[in-house]
Amino acid sequence: MSKNSGAKRHFVFQRKYLGIPYALFLILFIIVPILIIVGYAFSYETTDWSTGVVTVKFSFQAFINFFTNWSKLNVLLVSIFIALQTTLICLLIGYPLAYFLADKKVNKNAVLVTLFVAPMWINFVLRTGATRDLLTWMGINGGNAPYLATLIGMVQNYLPFVILPLYTTMLKLDKSQIEAAADLGANPVQVFFKSILPQSVPGIVSAFTMTFMPTMSSYVISDTLSEGKITLFGNYISLEFSNKAWHDGSFMALIMLILIGLTLVITQNFGKEEESRGVSL
Repeated sequence: MSKNSGAKRHFVFQRKYLGIPYALFLILFIIVPILIIVGYAFSYETTDWSTGVVTVKFSFQAFINFFTNWSKLNVLLVSIFIALQTTLICLLIGYPLAYFLADKKVNKNAVLVTLFVAPMWINFVLRTGATRDLLTWMGINGGNAPYLATLIGMVQNYLPFVILPLYTTMLKLDKSQIEAAADLGANPVQVFFKSILPQSVPGIVSAFTMTFMPTMSSYVISDTLSEGKITLFGNYISLEFSNKAWHDGSFMALIMLILIGLTLVITQNFGKEEESRGVSL
């Protein structure tokens, strides 16, 4: 027999073991809930009242209910439209603000950035309630302008989520490239579209991702500011679950997950294309 046959084996820690907690979290809180949603979305239950036995069967009923119900499709289209509007307005406001804040001649110690990002530290519901009170004082409320009140609330709540990624991207702009474009005779507009904008595409993509889908799934803002007159996709999902329509609500939640996945794929591919163009330039 070998002398080492009876020797004890010592446990050797490897870096791959650090991924075990993440893998468990991924399985328990992401994969399992998604599987439950898919299971409810493509099933239905029948009850034998004589025996009390509940039978679960595969079904496309929730699929049919969604795509044959114009009110649900209309809510989805309205939600996409409001999300696009909110994201566009936030980008139009947040882009110049982020560029201004990234200028170290103006903002030397990042205090101004903290002031813009500070609303993110306040409870979401409290921010929405404060916005409602301010808009009511200004004469804008769910009674006379529900859509406008909802849109203002969306922009006010999600603007910091646009400023922050844009600001971090603006800090990494290649100043030498910008100066070189100006030295070669480019006017300010050409410098912006040929140098500054291509370099800031990653921040724009990140800002879009952090604003578009949360806006679609949000329902606190629309409920509070429009006084229930504007229904978004998140509102409808919440309503379905409140009415114990688990299968229809799960299918709508699945639609939301698919939209999130498509948005991530499109924005990531767009970001890679722009990055490759920048490298080639």
